[in-house]
Amino acid sequence: MDRLLEFAQQNLMLSLVLVGLTLALVFTEVMRLFRGFKGVSPAQLTELINRENALVVDLRGLGDFEKGHIIGSKHLLPSQVDPEGKLLAKAKESPVVLVCAVGATASATAQKLVKAGFKKVSVLDGGIGAWTGASLPLAKGKA
Repeated sequence: MDRLLEFAQQNLMLSLVLVGLTLALVFTEVMRLFRGFKGVSPAQLTELINRENALVVDLRGLGDFEKGHIIGSKHLLPSQVDPEGKLLAKAKESPVVLVCAVGATASATAQKLVKAGFKKVSVLDGGIGAWTGASLPLAKGKA
């Protein structure tokens, strides 16, 4: 323990960076627990689709969607997501899974749905890249 303190004193900047990174990781994980939606893996998404008829909403641009999307998914741009709109209003109590390129856009949209009272909102962790990385099929063209 004495050597650890000696190291920290001799390498103050490095020690502060380590403490800062540790706090950032802890903060991120705590926020993840309280965000109101969960992340799902490609396997978990497949299970949600098959067992609970989850609504999958792809938030990528139309061109990317048409190049390849999860079979049965619906396309909406993030700006088009309306919790009271025709597509989403009937899914307030059902599982809704949001998909984007890497997960960032979907997380922001998931927050919007949670605030609107949706109960079962999820985001595909890693986005469509995780789906293709798991060797799962994509449909091409319009939904």
